[in-house]
Amino acid sequence: MGSPRALITGITGQDGSYLAELLRSKGYDVHGLVRRSSSFNTRRIDHLYRDPHEGGESIKLHFADLADGNSLSRLVREIAPREVYNLAAQSHVRVSFDQPVYTADVDAVGALRLLEAVRDYRDQGGAEVRYYQAGSSEMFGASPPPQNETTHFRPRSPYGAAKVYAHWITVNYREAYGLHASCGILFNHESPRRGETFVTRKITRAATRIKLGLQKELYLGNLEARRDWGFAGDYVEAMWRMVQRDAPDDYVIATGVSRSVRDLCAQAFGRLGLDYTGFVKQDPRYLRPTEVEHLCGDATKARQTLGWTPRVGFDALIDMMVDADLELAEREQSLIRAGHAPRPPSGAES
Repeated sequence: MGSPRALITGITGQDGSYLAELLRSKGYDVHGLVRRSSSFNTRRIDHLYRDPHEGGESIKLHFADLADGNSLSRLVREIAPREVYNLAAQSHVRVSFDQPVYTADVDAVGALRLLEAVRDYRDQGGAEVRYYQAGSSEMFGASPPPQNETTHFRPRSPYGAAKVYAHWITVNYREAYGLHASCGILFNHESPRRGETFVTRKITRAATRIKLGLQKELYLGNLEARRDWGFAGDYVEAMWRMVQRDAPDDYVIATGVSRSVRDLCAQAFGRLGLDYTGFVKQDPRYLRPTEVEHLCGDATKARQTLGWTPRVGFDALIDMMVDADLELAEREQSLIRAGHAPRPPSGAES
């Protein structure tokens, strides 16, 4: 039968890179969807990729886009994957208020296009394809914690609303067409590979730069917002476990512990021997038009059915991110001392 073959959309993102590592460690033939860009955006997976002219085993990358149904159908036919993981999205909640139509097209209708590609492939004589849809705790929005698989969705952003559509259309294709399609409702999960425009990485990056005198202040929005933060490397294992089940289903993946943005600042700056209150300032530009105040997941079903539990706690996660960003800040400092001035990280939401 050969190695199992998987297609990952969003393979260049945080989750995609960790999932690609996991699947490669299990002997998978891994294929990834990447959007065409004039600049390279494969930094997170460069250690997994080998130029095909050099030979040897490697992940395979393909140009396609969730906004282009034809490219998705062609890609699924050519690759003939056994498993498809849909991780691609416009995933920045604050940006979704500025680009709601684009967010809906990619995050909501994009999932539908991919489901159609998978269904068409199967119906035209291909083998069964197991499908994973990446959901988000942002779908719960204003519903009070703890949130689990039976909690009502009450999204408070275009991103959350788009993810609700993607969730329900996946459930519909499972029930209407018999697709082996599962949804993971993942609460916030972070790592040193998190993009610098997301609040966790924005804080750890700024704290290390402030420690070395490369930055003076950090501007954030709502410091009281509470989130359930886990480690992305743990969460991709839950994705894989869902797909291996005989029957598809939906699962909340979370640590069950929530912390505030203020707590995160205290942990990150404290790791460096700093008091965050002397450096963190609030800026209303980083507030959302509709805020989600408190998300905390109940992953009982995942523990009991998948045998999944998180291994990395909040303190260890933030310390891991601070340590990685301190190395970046030290390299940045060395470049400046050598007469080079790297571009500082951009601001973003909290």
